[in-house]
Amino acid sequence: MRHLLVFFFFINFTLSLSAQGNRRPRIMREFTTDTAMVHDPVMAFENGTYYLLSTGRRIQIMTSTDRKSWKFKPHGVMVSIPAWTQTAVPGFRDHVWAPDIIQWHGKWWLMYSCSTFGKNTSAIGLLTTNSLADPIWKDEGCVVKSKTEDPFNAIDPNIVIDDKDCPWLTFGSFWDGIQMVKLDENMHIAKKAKPKTIARRYGSPMPNLENPTSKYAGVNAIEAPFIFKHNGWYYLFVSWDYCCRGAKSNYRVVVGRSKKVNGPYRDREGKDMRKGGGTLFLEGDKKEFEAAGHCSAYHFEGKDIFVCHGYSVPLHGQSILVQREMQWTADGWPYLP
Repeated sequence: MRHLLVFFFFINFTLSLSAQGNRRPRIMREFTTDTAMVHDPVMAFENGTYYLLSTGRRIQIMTSTDRKSWKFKPHGVMVSIPAWTQTAVPGFRDHVWAPDIIQWHGKWWLMYSCSTFGKNTSAIGLLTTNSLADPIWKDEGCVVKSKTEDPFNAIDPNIVIDDKDCPWLTFGSFWDGIQMVKLDENMHIAKKAKPKTIARRYGSPMPNLENPTSKYAGVNAIEAPFIFKHNGWYYLFVSWDYCCRGAKSNYRVVVGRSKKVNGPYRDREGKDMRKGGGTLFLEGDKKEFEAAGHCSAYHFEGKDIFVCHGYSVPLHGQSILVQREMQWTADGWPYLP
């Protein structure tokens, strides 16, 4: 695993400084690794190059031509942080969470999350560019934001284009669960459209549990939606339970599906995901990964590829890139062989 120890040292050194002073040192060089250390990964493909975006300073970025060897780009995606983000989210600086990226109508659209851990004073921003090879990113402002009094948390965006070529945004973490809202041709919320809940971790009543990560977010531990279209169905992948605790994480991925982009989504047993439904898709095996989650899925070069981060057992809970080829059952459910 080329440069693994160097990268492992850098990540832990960076996290240590961040915890002490909320500052992240810059690495002014590129390097290549076959073990990509990422959190909340998404991918894009353009002209033979894969782009791996993830949570990090100004959005972490790596590139590859084979999805095996990854070149780390030290500058991040964003040249600068839009001023509106720090006004909308007090305490936010430049550690940008959970991006999503999609190509639509000849342009790349990139959404990203601005927040502080465990709170729902958050915002989802938008950038656009015509090319990923030499991008000039344009700030398109705020798509949606949330405040303490709102029943949702505006992070973890995922853009899906329906069969009528209309964009939708699904997003959310904890609170009342996963949200969905219709977008306009500029990837902002459509006129008169309002977010609605399409998935929850638990049905009603909520169990009497404690959240080990935040006193604000409650125990409706569902987040990181991603919708993948396949054979006339929309498949909603979400992550249950708790990330961001290293080897103590118990993240896992469940899935449901719907014929309509805005649901209702039901699991393999027919249970509505708004009432706690979800068919288990991936969890930690306690040998390679303690836990895994915050996924995305793509059709790359003739294959359906599932992507997420996993908390590595050999690396003592370090978060690394996971890639698996998805297969499909006879009745149309995805699985990982």
